[in-house]
Amino acid sequence: MIAPPPRWVRRLLIAPVVVALAVLLVPTTLMLALVGGAALTWALPGHLRVLRVLWMGAFYIAWDAAALIALFALWLATGCGLLLDRPWSRRAHVALARRMLWIFFWQVHLTLRLRIVVEGDLPSSEVPVVVLSRHAGPGDSFILVDQVLRAGRAPAIVLKDTLQWDPAIDVLLNRLPSAFVVPGSRRRPGQPSTRSTIARIGGELTGEDALVMFPEGGNLTERRRLRRIETLRATGHLELARRAEAMPHVMPPYTGGFLTAVQAAPDAAVLVVAHTGLERLVTVRDIWRELPMDKTIVLGGWLTHAADLPAGDEAREAWLFDQWVKVDAWIARRAPSE
Repeated sequence: MIAPPPRWVRRLLIAPVVVALAVLLVPTTLMLALVGGAALTWALPGHLRVLRVLWMGAFYIAWDAAALIALFALWLATGCGLLLDRPWSRRAHVALARRMLWIFFWQVHLTLRLRIVVEGDLPSSEVPVVVLSRHAGPGDSFILVDQVLRAGRAPAIVLKDTLQWDPAIDVLLNRLPSAFVVPGSRRRPGQPSTRSTIARIGGELTGEDALVMFPEGGNLTERRRLRRIETLRATGHLELARRAEAMPHVMPPYTGGFLTAVQAAPDAAVLVVAHTGLERLVTVRDIWRELPMDKTIVLGGWLTHAADLPAGDEAREAWLFDQWVKVDAWIARRAPSE
């Protein structure tokens, strides 16, 4: 994906354009959806797919614009940004993120008939938490961050810089303990690497924070999975490659970010999160075929306190693969046909 433009372009051009679209074009889009949606969906297979897509697209633009207006109000309330680093400002931004995601998933439930079920309660802790989740299907990062916020924690996330094309995500997460990183293929000399960024954020975690990470590095596809196994073999990790071959439902995890996080935050507990329900949604064609989704996403997790983590990088790499074996088995029990 194309690298995002400089910050001043994103703030002075892209963000106002989104607000203008919400004010000027969304009503037109909705009217077109109401007038033409029935005819289009009659001609195309599925259950009102075109109408649902138009509605969700219009809703997302309006949702993004509303978040930007609220963020601008918070910027004014903090003295045009001079007091953004104050605790009350951070609490206000976390509260805004919680409310915006509640509204988003309320609409997703109504329009796409998507239901989210948490098996039991995701365990909590009084210390910082490093959250390690599988990565499969569209929007699973939104779902996980929503659950982190519901648990009363501020999410600290390390994301690809291309997500800054979304102005609301760009502005909000640049004000929270999160960071956007440039992939190695585009990283200029002097720009921080992913691991150095994780180390910086991990060292700043408080008992109210959760560092959210996806060790698989991307959504599961069989091609990616096999390529990752071959990379493990080529780098001499023969035992990890053997174990990865026995986990068909997950991608073999990258260990570097996890090792960096627990070194930077030695008191942090580690929460491993498994989920299932979106595995079949890999391509745009898959998503179109499944609309309306009528799906239930199930989440579960287990917590390991810092004192129970093994010592040493090699032992922790093996421990992370142990957790992914558990994730794979958890998924297999709930999605035996996939």
